[in-house]
Amino acid sequence: MGMLSVSHWIIVLLVVFLLFGPGRISDIMGDLGKGLGSFRKELTGGEGFDDPVIPHGNSMSTPVQSEPNGNQSEAE
Repeated sequence: MGMLSVSHWIIVLLVVFLLFGPGRISDIMGDLGKGLGSFRKELTGGEGFDDPVIPHGNSMSTPVQSEPNGNQSEAE
């Protein structure tokens, strides 16, 4: 059977266009784009590219220093 030729794809697209109409196809594509955007946002840990970066914790907190034996303690 193999791959479909270009003329086959044109006929398939024409049938889809006639069945759904131009308005419904644009709605489907818009919904698909929103879904992909939310999927990408969840993959990146919930932070979108347009979201502001919020640092974790208080920037005025006491720094943590590593001791020679590998333990961590707060600086005094």
